[in-house]
Amino acid sequence: MKKYSIILLAFTVVSLLVMSGCKKDKEEEPQKDSIVPAHFRVDIPDAISKTTTTKSGKGDTLQGNDIYEHLTNFIAIGESASELVEEIMWAIAEYEINQAMAFSYTSEEDGRAKNCVVVENSPFDGITWAYQMTIADAASSSNTDQGKALQVFWNVSPVKGIAIIKPYNCNRDENINFPDAMYRIDYSEAGEYGYDAHMIVSIAGIPLGNPLVEPYSINALKMFAGKTGDIIDVYGNSNHPNAKFFTDTTGFDWAFVASGSENSDIGVAEVGLPPNTLDETNRDVLLKTHSIKNVFTQQIYEVWPSIDSNTVASYLYNTDAPGYFNTYGFIQGGTSPGSEYNTLETSMDALTPYNPADINNLTLNFK
Repeated sequence: MKKYSIILLAFTVVSLLVMSGCKKDKEEEPQKDSIVPAHFRVDIPDAISKTTTTKSGKGDTLQGNDIYEHLTNFIAIGESASELVEEIMWAIAEYEINQAMAFSYTSEEDGRAKNCVVVENSPFDGITWAYQMTIADAASSSNTDQGKALQVFWNVSPVKGIAIIKPYNCNRDENINFPDAMYRIDYSEAGEYGYDAHMIVSIAGIPLGNPLVEPYSINALKMFAGKTGDIIDVYGNSNHPNAKFFTDTTGFDWAFVASGSENSDIGVAEVGLPPNTLDETNRDVLLKTHSIKNVFTQQIYEVWPSIDSNTVASYLYNTDAPGYFNTYGFIQGGTSPGSEYNTLETSMDALTPYNPADINNLTLNFK
C-alpha cells in the first residue's frame, strides 16, 4: 500500500520567506521604562512545535511523524511569526519611537524608501489603542494597499496589541513571489479567553503550489495559543485546497487541538481532516467524525474494497487519537504513556478548532 505522508515542506519554505520581511536585528528586550511591551507572544513547548519523532515503527505502518509532522510544523511556523512580531516591538523601543511622529528612511533590506507614521489614540477593531505605527513603501502609495508593509497597534496596561504585516511591501527583493501574502498576530494579557496570555496567529494569501508537485500546499491558516501557569493550549486550522490522499477527493482542512506543559515539555494532540469547505463548528464533527483514522479508513476501502482488514488496522495503527509527545516528538497514539498527561488531556478536551469554511475564506486587511 502506498505510504501517504501529510507533510508540507513547500509551506515551510514559503513561510520562512514570508517571515523574513520586516525583521530587525534586535535580540535584547526593551528597557523597563519603554512604552513597548517586553513580551508579545506565547512560547509553545517544543514537544508540540517541532518535527522529530521517537518511533520508527514497521515499514507497513503509517508512522507517527507522517501523521503529526504537519501539525508540529504548523505550530512552529505560527510561533515563528509571533517571534518576529515581538522582535519588531523591541525594535520600536530601540529607535525610541514613543510618541506621535512621522519620518522616512531607506530600507536596508530592499533599498526602497519607506514612510513611518506613529499616531496616538487610534481606534481599530473596536478598541482605541494607545499607539499605532504604520510603515509603508513610499513608491507604492497609489496602490490599492497604499504600500502598507506593517501596522502595529498596542496598549501597555494591560499589555495587548495587534500586528499586521505584508512582507511584499517590507522587502520586494525576497518576497516578489508572494505579493498578496499577509499575516496578523493578536496578543493579549487582558484575560479575554481566561488565559494569563494568549495570541492568535493568522496567515492568508499564500499562493498555492502546482497540485501535481505540491498537493498539500497551503494558502491560509489560523492558530490560537493560550497560556495559564505551566499549561499552553493550542488549536487551529490550515487550508489545503488541492490536498488528496487515497481517492480523487480534493480539498481538506487540517484541524487540530493540543495542550503542552512548558516545564515538562510534553504534549498531547488530536487532529481531524474535514473538507476545507465544511461549514461546521462542532468539535465531535471536526475531530471525531473526520478523524484521520476515519477519513483514511473510508478512503482505503473505497479504493480497495476487498483489502484485508488486518492490513488496514496495522497500517493505521498510529492514527489512534490522541497523539502523545515528549521532548523528542511523537511517542504513540491512542494510549497515554502515563498519568503525567492527565491534566493535558483534560485541557485539550475543552478545545475546538475553527470553522473550516472560515479558514477557507480567510482574508486579512490593514486599517
